[in-house]
Amino acid sequence: MSFQVPVYLTHPQVPAWNFSTKQLEKLQNAFPELSFHLCPNSREFYIRLAEADGVIGWFFKEEWLAQAPKLKWISTPAAGKDWMKVPESAPVQIFHGSFHGPMIAESVIGAMFYFLKAFPLSLAFQKEKKWARVKISQQLASLYQAQVTILGFGNIGQIIAQRLKVFDCRIVGVKRKSIPAPVYFSASDSVVTSDKLEEVLKSTDHLVFALPGGDETQEIFTNTHFDLLPEHCLIYNIGRGNVYCEADLVSVLTQEKIAGAYLDVFETEPLPETSELWSLPNVLIQPHLSAASPHYLDLFAEELIARKKELMASLD
Repeated sequence: MSFQVPVYLTHPQVPAWNFSTKQLEKLQNAFPELSFHLCPNSREFYIRLAEADGVIGWFFKEEWLAQAPKLKWISTPAAGKDWMKVPESAPVQIFHGSFHGPMIAESVIGAMFYFLKAFPLSLAFQKEKKWARVKISQQLASLYQAQVTILGFGNIGQIIAQRLKVFDCRIVGVKRKSIPAPVYFSASDSVVTSDKLEEVLKSTDHLVFALPGGDETQEIFTNTHFDLLPEHCLIYNIGRGNVYCEADLVSVLTQEKIAGAYLDVFETEPLPETSELWSLPNVLIQPHLSAASPHYLDLFAEELIARKKELMASLD
C-alpha cells in the first residue's frame, strides 16, 4: 500500500525555501512506503488533498480539512505555529521543524559582534579612508564574562546558549516553568523562571528574545522591563514581534536607554516603510531571515527521515 503525500513548499522571495526535486528524491528513497508529489502551486496541492494521508507545506488552512478526509499528519519546516490553522480537536498530528537553532545562533552571534566590534563605525571611517584607531578602539567591547539573558529558553534558546559558551559569557535562561540546567552550563550560568525576570534584567548585557508568538506572549515585555535594562544593553529578537509594543522599543532606542537592537521579526511584516526603526543608527534590521541558509530544506529533509518511525506510526 502506498500512502499519498503532496508537498507544497515554494517561496516567491527566498530560493533556499523552495523544495527541490533532489530533496524530494532523498525523501522518496528514505520512505518507499510513501508516494510524494511535488506541487508547483496551491491549486494542485488542494486537488491532491482528497487522497492525502500526510502533507508537507509551509501552511495549512482550516477549511482545507474538509477536502482531506484521509489526512493523518502535516509536516512543516517552520518552527512557529502561526501558519497551521488546524483546530486541536482535529485528528491530525502536526510536526514542526526543530532544526533552526544552529542557523539562528549564527545570526545572533554575528549581530553581537556587529555591535561589539564596532563594525558600522569601522565601515564609516573606511569610506572616508581614515585610520581612526583611537575612536574605534573606544567603542570596542567583548562577550567575555558578559551576561546574556535569553527570554524563551526552549530548543532554539538553548542552542543559542550552547554556541555562546565558547566565548566565556554568562548565560541566564528564562523559562516559564523550571527545567534542569543544560549539561554545557558552568557554575556561573543559570535557568530561572519568568517571575525572576525583572531581577535578572538589571545585570543583563545582552537580551535575546526567543519567544513564540500568540496571545500568551502578546506584549509581555513592557516599558517597566525596558527601564530595568542597563544603558549599554543590546537586544536581539529572533522570536516574534508581538512580545513588546514596537512604539515602546522605538522610544527606548531613540532616547538611547539601551545601546542598540538586532531585529529579525516585527509587529507587521514586511516592516512598513513608515516605521521609525529604519532610520535609527543603533538598529540592525534583518527581514525575518535569521534561520535562512542554503542548507535549510536539506536539514528539514534529514529531520523528516529521522522522524520516520513517528510519521509512519501515525498512518497506522
